[in-house]
Amino acid sequence: MSRSAPRVVVIGAGILGASTAAHLVRLGAHVDLVTEGAVASGASGRSLSWLNSAGARTDAYHRLRTVGLDRWRTFAHRTGLDDRVRFDGGLTWAAPGESHRARHEHELSIGYDSVWLERNEIAARVPGVDGSAVAAEGAVFNAGEGWADLPLVVDALLAEVVAAGGTVHEGAGRCVPVVSGGRVTGVRAASGAEFPADAVVLAAGAWVPRELAALGVAVPEQSPVALLVRTAPVDVGLRVVLNTPRVAVRPAPGGTLVLDAGWSEREVEVRGDGDHLVHDSTVAGLIAEATRVLAGTPRLEVAGLGVGPKPIPGDGEPVVGAVPGVAGLHVLFTHSGATLGLVLGEFTAREVVTGAENPLIASFRPSRFGSR
Repeated sequence: MSRSAPRVVVIGAGILGASTAAHLVRLGAHVDLVTEGAVASGASGRSLSWLNSAGARTDAYHRLRTVGLDRWRTFAHRTGLDDRVRFDGGLTWAAPGESHRARHEHELSIGYDSVWLERNEIAARVPGVDGSAVAAEGAVFNAGEGWADLPLVVDALLAEVVAAGGTVHEGAGRCVPVVSGGRVTGVRAASGAEFPADAVVLAAGAWVPRELAALGVAVPEQSPVALLVRTAPVDVGLRVVLNTPRVAVRPAPGGTLVLDAGWSEREVEVRGDGDHLVHDSTVAGLIAEATRVLAGTPRLEVAGLGVGPKPIPGDGEPVVGAVPGVAGLHVLFTHSGATLGLVLGEFTAREVVTGAENPLIASFRPSRFGSR
């Protein structure tokens, strides 16, 4: 592979693919980004996009996520996109019969910014939240957390790619790595187009395990269905990301809100043709739960929704780096695409161009699942 100007094809136009492509052009690579459908039409388009490292994780995973948060702050400052990336904090409380005290103590023990708020302190510290909806024991406020509107960020990153001479190919259909003699030689699209390459980065969300399986590489996954509801603009004063027992809510550009919940995802029906059926009662339930936790019981109207698979590796931790047995092929597959989107794109691009491995992702190589 030419070190001066490698030809790299990135499969996937979500936050991971767009970030990798942008970092590649900064390093001087020739980049083609190919995607099955439209830009950010997959998991990045239906993500709550909560930027965080809350709760208990392995040390390596927590360290990587905190570096990821740092990159988001730098990005927001450098680009001035403060309407697309915000760090106004996160608030969470426990379900009935449960407690978040142990979580709070753990976060304090690892240096994570964590403050315990009593129910009567919520209104003054966290505008837009109905304090009466908070658990009687109180809530955890993480001031260093935030959110990103991934489709808008992806647009900005891909504009940088195109300005640097890269090309974005939308609507190409299923795109697969082409391998010859144990080395990747390019990408073939269902549209019939072929893209020669010195290296390929596979960042196709929930479809990554399928494409690797076709090459004889096993990566376990537990990808469920994701459902995200976006509201019409509403004046609620909410700035933080809310994670409550029955609904997660975050602000979005233009005064809208986005909502999701584990229970609502489980109510989505997956049909035999791969399509999804979202019941009106499910959407109405999400709206009702959001209304209950927001101050002033605002009238929320549905403006749109997104539904489809949510990529989650089998052990819950990221799968990043060179694919064993296929020289030149690199993979990005993770549940935490929002928090890790920028940093994993940066690390992957540098590994592709320089060949130097980054020790911060040593624990997350696809080789941990066994040899090809």
